Amino acid sequence: MDIDCLPFKNTGYFSALICDYLDQKNDLKPFYNRFTTLENFKGQIEEKAKNFPDANREVLYEALQKQYSSTKISKKTAANLKQLKEPITFTVVTGHQLNLFTGPLYFLYKIISTINLTTELKKKYPKYNFVPIYWMATEDHDFEEINYFNFKGKKLQWNREASGAVGHLKTDGLDDVLKAFSNGLGSSKNAETLKELFKKAYLEHETLTEATRFLANELFGEQGLVIVDGDDRDLKGLLIPYAKQDIFEQKSFEKVSVSIEKLTAVSDSYGIQVNPREINYFYLIDGVRERIVADGDNFGVVDSEITWTKNELTKEIDNFPERFSPNVITRPLYQEVILPNLCYIGGGGELAYWLELKANFEAMSIPFPMLLLRNSVLAMTQKQGAKLDKMNVAIEDLFLKQHSFINKKIRSISNIDIDFSPQKQLLEEHFKSLYEVAEQTDPSFLGAVKAQELKQKKGLDNLEKRLLRAQKRKLKDHVVRMTEIQNELFPGQSLQERNLNFSELFLEFGEDLIPTLLKALKPLDLQFAILKF
Repeated sequence: MDIDCLPFKNTGYFSALICDYLDQKNDLKPFYNRFTTLENFKGQIEEKAKNFPDANREVLYEALQKQYSSTKISKKTAANLKQLKEPITFTVVTGHQLNLFTGPLYFLYKIISTINLTTELKKKYPKYNFVPIYWMATEDHDFEEINYFNFKGKKLQWNREASGAVGHLKTDGLDDVLKAFSNGLGSSKNAETLKELFKKAYLEHETLTEATRFLANELFGEQGLVIVDGDDRDLKGLLIPYAKQDIFEQKSFEKVSVSIEKLTAVSDSYGIQVNPREINYFYLIDGVRERIVADGDNFGVVDSEITWTKNELTKEIDNFPERFSPNVITRPLYQEVILPNLCYIGGGGELAYWLELKANFEAMSIPFPMLLLRNSVLAMTQKQGAKLDKMNVAIEDLFLKQHSFINKKIRSISNIDIDFSPQKQLLEEHFKSLYEVAEQTDPSFLGAVKAQELKQKKGLDNLEKRLLRAQKRKLKDHVVRMTEIQNELFPGQSLQERNLNFSELFLEFGEDLIPTLLKALKPLDLQFAILKF
């Protein structure tokens, strides 16, 4: 397999904020704890060790034993679960929604980044243990975001009514998705493996949480992945004091709002990823997940008749912590409260909102984790790579928008110079003498000269565009071949990893897919990987 790399900022698919973070711009340093280098993990380990109670480890261990009670696990996962009780054990975490059949490809890349980082950390710090964690977003209620996956250009969708936390949903109706999926798979050995995997995950498990745990465990259990469901009464018990600070003191709202103001002051190109609310918790009960809001001295739940006084709400939190579900602002804090965690691995959008949160962590006296941009990958076959080489197409050019990609290539392969810059420069020199004359006469003549110059430059622009269109027609076959392969590798004119499901690569590479990716991807390289299988 051949591996090429491209700086993230050269792809055009990552925000200015993330590119500046990767460049470690000084203005961004107040918004994170330590940058992700192997050497910096030493300080992170020491800080987390001092601030993570042994009692929390015990609660975590017991909760995970219950969560895994009906799941067959590998020896490595069993060992990792046991090691979580030990004060020398730390975690690396990634999180993801319960997308149907993993959703887009980057689900794999997130988890592989996490597993590989724990391997690197063990080599660097052998006296400690490092456990890879996949945090299932079981409490999300955005069903439309997770109820489908793309396969061979088609959207395979789970159609049903849904409300409340998606992890609670019964898997009824997914046999229809399996039928549609099977029709497009064919009958190869790899196709039969995929059918069986889908069937066992979704037709033999009662809820979406159970199905997703089974699927992630089947794919990554041999690497020791530990899967955490935060929708857990005992784990939520550790969150109680922090939930009260958010709900009654509005501490998260205050701290995150100030951070956003400071962050956007660094650059107006950064924008805001997520906004805090005065209360950053949902109430989760009986198929409902709705926001908690303050109403004068009382509290209530949006779109319901549920209300409490402050004393009543305090008792509700104490007695039923499982009913209080953190939103995007407070879920990261929850994660760091219950896990001996060192680093969070996520995509660009995720890291953008994490960069808003450090001040809130400090206010709650919880160590802020290191932040690592997950591996991103463009996977292609050797045959596709050979086609690109034959057409003399640079990998970097594939990341251009298609219009720019075509124009750049046509200019490079045309036997006619389509760039009229020299003619424009010559025109400007001719007009210099006219401007000298104009300055010695009536000002209205100066305006006429300027207008004529603009008119002639515009004429050259139009001629350049017409010539480019003519060359496109002449080189039509080459343009067609170029765009076909770009469309294959960038479906929907977007990154492959955001559209394709892993099943399409599995059909091609089978059981070798995940081991190959595990071997190829380096989480601390901080570059976009192009893999030719």
